[in-house]
Amino acid sequence: MLELYYWTTPNGHKVTMFLEEVGLPYQLIPINIGKGEQFQPEFLKIAPNNRIPALVDPAPSDGGAPISIFESGAILLYLADKTSSLIPADLRGRTEVMQWLFWQMGGLGPMAGQNHHFSQYAPEKIPYAINRYVNETGRLYAVLDKQLAEREFMVNDYSIADIACYPWIVPYERQGQQLENFPHLQRWFEAIKARPATVRAYEKAEAFKGQTVSPEQSRDLLFNQSAKTIQS
Repeated sequence: MLELYYWTTPNGHKVTMFLEEVGLPYQLIPINIGKGEQFQPEFLKIAPNNRIPALVDPAPSDGGAPISIFESGAILLYLADKTSSLIPADLRGRTEVMQWLFWQMGGLGPMAGQNHHFSQYAPEKIPYAINRYVNETGRLYAVLDKQLAEREFMVNDYSIADIACYPWIVPYERQGQQLENFPHLQRWFEAIKARPATVRAYEKAEAFKGQTVSPEQSRDLLFNQSAKTIQS
């Protein structure tokens, strides 16, 4: 059974969405990042960047020793290849899915994350930073809206590109966005939200709702790390 080291963040939801979609059995191992559990030595052995999610596959397809994977995009690619699911087999389709996956990993996720930080967590509200990231998040929403204008999902059939992006759109109100301004994205969002696998994935998160801590309690752990954090 797969072991998923998980917390209730957009990147954590990506992997549960995939696993629920394809029906792979897995064990959820919660890593409460607000309490610093991501710095436990055992977790760092499989996730040296001290971030969730991370995955351990005890039965990889090569028949060798267990494989551990960190970074949500790498996990999605690994699982898609393992199951031959949610990624096209042909060169052109696979390449298009991968470029949108990387778009989320390098653009939508980091920009929305900075949006959350400066608007929700930063002790000092800096108008320039807030406007910068709210506007950039809106620009990325518009890119995705345009991509969806003539297709049901991001690359025609439902894929890991859609799974990667959806959880980062869920907190759109916190990001200062209105979905009605992006009608194609809104239609796509509602379709994914209604998928049974998405419903099941988000129901998994409900079990951990009461275990979150306040922004003040978690700020130092989440946002004040430096080189010394790793070197120590």
